Parts: sequence; structure tokens; C-alpha cells
Amino acid sequence: MNPDQIDSDGYRANVGIIVSNDSGKLLLAGRVGSKGWQFPQGGMLLGESPEDAMYRELREEVGLEIGDVELLGSTQEWLSYRLPEKYLRHGSEPLCIGQKQRWFVLRLVSADDKVRLDRSETPEFDRWRWVEFWRPVNEVIYFKRRVYARALHELGPHVHPHGLPPRPRWWPKRWSAAFEKDLASSLESQTARKAQR
Repeated sequence: MNPDQIDSDGYRANVGIIVSNDSGKLLLAGRVGSKGWQFPQGGMLLGESPEDAMYRELREEVGLEIGDVELLGSTQEWLSYRLPEKYLRHGSEPLCIGQKQRWFVLRLVSADDKVRLDRSETPEFDRWRWVEFWRPVNEVIYFKRRVYARALHELGPHVHPHGLPPRPRWWPKRWSAAFEKDLASSLESQTARKAQR
């Protein structure tokens, strides 16, 4: 039996984790055996709540315990992305076509040396570093960029309450156009949800 939560549309329930420090920088981790960098993330097990999954993945992937962090906030709804065709595992049942993620933002309240990448039998990461706020959008694999931008826009005020850092000059114009479209759609969804209350 597959322990993952995969919905009827083929999206796997997943949590994304943004860890900040007191300087407003974010923890980015490098995947084992590749050049890729990303935020910690992982699938939710059957019967597991998003928050429980987040703390489990936090410990497994970067070695942090609940007492090492302060939970600042989470996204109001699921953020999803589709996997490119070459990443689909057609032999698996049910077929997973993408991820739907609940994102969390945390502040590290312990020392940096609490971050450990060897807490699981099969570590996801072999290196990590603190980066400027928007840097992860450029570092992550291309099909996750729009979700990263949405998560950072929504959760960024918890890290930078006086205003998000300006978008970097190196963002291509096509990224900005796509991100603006996503943000407008997200704002419409939030407005509609408030009107229903």
C-alpha cells in the first residue's frame, strides 16, 4: 500500500518548509548527488496533518526539532505544480502527476549548528546555506519556481513585516508576468473565500 496521500486528480499531498534566521535570510539545501538546491519538503503520510508532516520532515531533512524553531505562519490553501512528463513514474499506482503543497514559514531560534543533514537513513541533502529572500526562486528546479514565488509572496510578511525585499534585477520579464498572473489569481481566491464567510 502506498503511504502517500494522492488525491483523485493525481496530486500528492506535500509540505514545503521555509526556515528563516534573524537576518531575514532563508535556509536553502542542496540535494544529494546533484547541483540542485531547494527548500526542505516532503510528502504527507496517510492520516497525517500538514503541521505534523512539516515537523517530521523538518527533523528528517535538516535535523531541527520543534524547540529549535518558531512557527510563524502557513499558506491558507494548497499550492500545486505539475511534474513534467519525464518525471512521471508511469508504473506506479495511483499515478502521481504533481504535488499540492501546504507551505510553512519558521524562524530558527537555536544556533546554526543545530542544522544536521544526517538524521535519516537516506539523507535528502548534503549541504546547506543561508540565502537572500528571493534567491530560492532562481536556484530551484524550473517547474517549482511559480510555487516558490507564491509561497514567498504569501508568507514573506512574517519574515519581513515592514515590506518584502524588492524583486531582484536578474528575474527575467517572463517570470514576472507569470508570477503576477498567479498572484492575481490567488488574491481573487482569497477574496472569494472571505466573501463566503
